[in-house]
Amino acid sequence: MSAETDRLLAIMAKLRDPNGGCPWDVAQSFPTIAPYTIEEAYEVADAIERKDMPGLEEELGDLLLQVVFHAQMAHEAGLFDYADVARGISEKLIRRHPHVFADVKVASAEAQTKAWEDHKAGERRAKAAGSDQPVSALDGVPLALPALTRALKIQKRAERAGFDWRTPKDVLAKFEEEVAEVAHEMESHGSDERLMDEIGDLLFTCVNLARKLGVDPEDALRHGNRKFDTRFRRMETVAAAEGQPLADRTYEGREALWNRAKREV
Repeated sequence: MSAETDRLLAIMAKLRDPNGGCPWDVAQSFPTIAPYTIEEAYEVADAIERKDMPGLEEELGDLLLQVVFHAQMAHEAGLFDYADVARGISEKLIRRHPHVFADVKVASAEAQTKAWEDHKAGERRAKAAGSDQPVSALDGVPLALPALTRALKIQKRAERAGFDWRTPKDVLAKFEEEVAEVAHEMESHGSDERLMDEIGDLLFTCVNLARKLGVDPEDALRHGNRKFDTRFRRMETVAAAEGQPLADRTYEGREALWNRAKREV
């Protein structure tokens, strides 16, 4: 390992030392640190989205700290350490890239993607060997993923297992069916549970439609969020310049301001 990696590991060990370390760091556990790990991963993605390379460097450091933190806690528990983590991912990369580290030939990026997924499926089957639980194509998709991301992943798994819509138009028809079912629950004053169930189906179908059209739903929603953010801020700016805040305007007045913002930004 490099000198800087050794230094980082030593700092983390010192922070976790019950004798003279940081009380907050010493008090942490895997469950309490997990939310920070997720947050840091999103901050890395945010820096990339904003094309902020100095920020990306900093955020990658924060994410690396999370790896080091978990590895230090595991080391203290006698489970594994940072070297084991690094060794494990190195071996996995070599194992999953036989076209680079062995004599296997891969014709294209698409062929490599299929080979990668086939290899991962084989690893899942090997892990399940000896278990009394049946093997599923959906095994290994983390429950803790954001719901939109998890929907996309399980849909892709189902597709590889042969369960999929034939065309985007088929999915669009299903989407319209789900919209009608939400409308029915609204009109019949359905329970909160029924509404949640139908809206869940609608959102799941949205992800399916995006997937069939080759659109990443996370990217699409981030784009939609960014567009709304820009237009709403424009509404606030215009409203302030005109001396009448949004909250003081009529519904029609706010709608007119929104349409103006759509034309301008």
